Amino acid sequence: GRAPLPEVPGWTADEAVRALLLAALPADRAEAEIGALYRYGDADEKRAVLKALPMLAVGAAGLPLLHDAIRTNDARLLAAALGPYARHLDQAAWRQAVLKCVFVGVPLSAVDGLEERADLELAVMLAAFADERAAAGRPMPPDAATLLDRLTSEES
Repeated sequence: GRAPLPEVPGWTADEAVRALLLAALPADRAEAEIGALYRYGDADEKRAVLKALPMLAVGAAGLPLLHDAIRTNDARLLAAALGPYARHLDQAAWRQAVLKCVFVGVPLSAVDGLEERADLELAVMLAAFADERAAAGRPMPPDAATLLDRLTSEES
């Protein structure tokens, strides 16, 4: 069921089975099926669809699903949305999604491609968020603080 798969970190057995079933669909049906499964599925089914997207021949057709997941406050959906398929997000949307991860407590280790895509504009956004947190008497999450330090030291 929902037990973690030791051979595939970050995946559960049910997610892997769902992904394999989606990958077995004929390419001409995959796009319609993922949309319906995501739209009508529960959170576990939605997460499995998001995780399966990089394995499917749907191109950028899965982007609306990512945008929906990024709008939620469900940390598990957000983490799944920022897996390998997030490469289809434009840079502005990707930065906003990373900031949302920091806001809702998704570890930045869940963000695929963070090292390659993080830029000065993300650093500006993180710095503003850190200022807001400090003003509220709350610390910045350690992984976000480390990323901000790295990005600002690279620019110096």
